[in-house]
Amino acid sequence: MRWVVRGAFGLAVIGLIALAGLWLFRMQIGGHVYERMAGQLVGVDQSEDLDDGLHVYLCGTGSPLPDADRAGPCVGVLAGRMGFVFDTGSGSIRNLARMGFPVGETEHVYFTHLHSDHIDGLGELMLQAWVGGSRSSPVEISGPVGITPVVDGFIQAYRTDAGYRIAHHGEDIANPAGFGAAATELDLPPDGSSRVVFDAVGARVSAFLVDHSPVSPAFGYRVDYAGRSVTISGDTVKSEAVASAAAGTDLLIHEALNREMVATLADAAASNGDASLSKIFRDILDYHASPVEAAETAQDAGVRELVFTHMVPPLPNKFLHAPFLEGVDDAFNGRAAIGEDGLMISLPAGSDRIVRHKLLD
Repeated sequence: MRWVVRGAFGLAVIGLIALAGLWLFRMQIGGHVYERMAGQLVGVDQSEDLDDGLHVYLCGTGSPLPDADRAGPCVGVLAGRMGFVFDTGSGSIRNLARMGFPVGETEHVYFTHLHSDHIDGLGELMLQAWVGGSRSSPVEISGPVGITPVVDGFIQAYRTDAGYRIAHHGEDIANPAGFGAAATELDLPPDGSSRVVFDAVGARVSAFLVDHSPVSPAFGYRVDYAGRSVTISGDTVKSEAVASAAAGTDLLIHEALNREMVATLADAAASNGDASLSKIFRDILDYHASPVEAAETAQDAGVRELVFTHMVPPLPNKFLHAPFLEGVDDAFNGRAAIGEDGLMISLPAGSDRIVRHKLLD
């Protein structure tokens, strides 16, 4: 017994000595780790080593409601080497950059609709795409009617900042001709059928109308590349247009609002004397799809995998996932999951695999 006690004491002493060593040399250790990380990440295109195919970056899976774990709505898609961004919610572009998406090489930005939580990161994307990519032409942006004045407003708001960056970094880095954005308003068929809005280098982007009334028009999008596909619903009620556009798609990214959970928030606000907040919660019940309705859409479309985004209400811990998803497994026989910021879903070319990578903690 005595040797066990001595052994334990010896291990404890060794542990204390090791901790003391780490503390004494923390500056050197920290500096070495920092230099190594910088050498591996800074100035390196982390997307270059990805397999050919579609790579879907969930850069923002939140909603207008405060959520410490989720940025505003945003999906980045790499189709081969072509980079597309769908919506630019607050904080999402920083997530996108941290995930290794080549923001400076963004080919095109598409907006589903013009609610503030979907557009409020546009200024940051314009600057990141401009300076980060040393662009000589503005980033291309498309969206519903009204996107032109929105883009013009962001350009005006960021013009002073752009002048500072040109003066500081020089025109080789901050080329004045590359500042800003060029907006195009999309006119889509009223019957909900898809229209191809981009078709080059093997990548095709299609847009279609969805129902987010009174927000009109509102769009969803589908991206096809190398035999793989992803469909993004945008904000919508249960929609035949989404099911039609997503037919046979590998991956459906669909918004979801749990009405029972939101009604609980409305009741709580009313009980606490905030009638205005209670009304807001009740107003949003009728222009979003529920998780079960999104699952039914995925089932009708023959989707292989369904990922929820734009979750309402926020889900601050995983114990809330089960009540949020109640009934989904009965409605959809594929894989369904709640999306998280920092998740990349890869659809390799020439394969039927769906591979998940968690790029942010």
